[in-house]
Amino acid sequence: MKPAATMADTPDWHSAPERSNQATLRLMAWIAVHLGRRVARWILHPITLYFLCFAPAARRHSARYLGRVLGRPAHWHEVYRHLHAFASVVLDRVWFVRGRTDVFDLQVHGGELVDATLAEGRGAFLLGAHLGSFEALHAVGEARPGMRVAMVMYPDNARLIQGVLQALAPQAKLDVIAIGRPGSTLAIRDWLDGGGLAGLLGDRYLDAGAAPGGPAARDTLVRLPFLGVPAPFDDGPLRLALLLRRRVIFMVALYRGGRRYDVRFETLADFRDPPADPAARARLVHEAQQAYVARLEALCREAPTNWFNFHDFWREDHAA
Repeated sequence: MKPAATMADTPDWHSAPERSNQATLRLMAWIAVHLGRRVARWILHPITLYFLCFAPAARRHSARYLGRVLGRPAHWHEVYRHLHAFASVVLDRVWFVRGRTDVFDLQVHGGELVDATLAEGRGAFLLGAHLGSFEALHAVGEARPGMRVAMVMYPDNARLIQGVLQALAPQAKLDVIAIGRPGSTLAIRDWLDGGGLAGLLGDRYLDAGAAPGGPAARDTLVRLPFLGVPAPFDDGPLRLALLLRRRVIFMVALYRGGRRYDVRFETLADFRDPPADPAARARLVHEAQQAYVARLEALCREAPTNWFNFHDFWREDHAA
């Protein structure tokens, strides 16, 4: 269960694909299934301590982020809690991908918005972040008839996720639409036209030529204040939603400790009937991007240990 920071110290985070030790995941899955969640969670403490001591990049990026969100230098035990929350969410994948939602206390808010969207049959974008648990969101979808979610991601990460799911639950299946390939936008459009939901994470920028927008995708980078310091965000997902005239729903499943998850869905933007004027359309995208960053910041302050973007988000390592 390796935090992403230890694999993303290059200027373009996706040029160093996230890796995961599947043998470790299989071992943790065996322990979780055969010895129970209580024993598995106890084992997380030495694992977390190991990464606190021997993963300097993860420790450094966690401390920087916590310092900003807390408004003061982070103590070592706060970094420990951050890493432990990440490990806990990763461990809970074992139960979520096996359909064992009965193990958890899931509080769902905004489910009626998802139901109304599904009833329309036009699909929608689910825009989230490396915040909390996507698997918890996926589990909520499993309980809703007709809710089909495909994650839009890079091919390398798609293979990683599929490998992880295979390690945790051989019967699990995750629909994935790979970006950076010819026809990616058409594949997303067809999925939405079929009433599916397309999930994206908006707190990591896309590289030129890799986003659905093609070679000009680098132009989608915007710098917006985030926790008091300008940071790069990619409005490519919102531009794509505007192009395809879809609603954008913000999604998050905050880990509240123990067995508790707080699942939320809320409208971020509605591009189903956009104006014809290009300037007005650009303004709508910019306003939606600002709203996304503001929502992400508010949630980070509400649940500081839930943001798992363990890489050089503010590009500080490379500014030196």
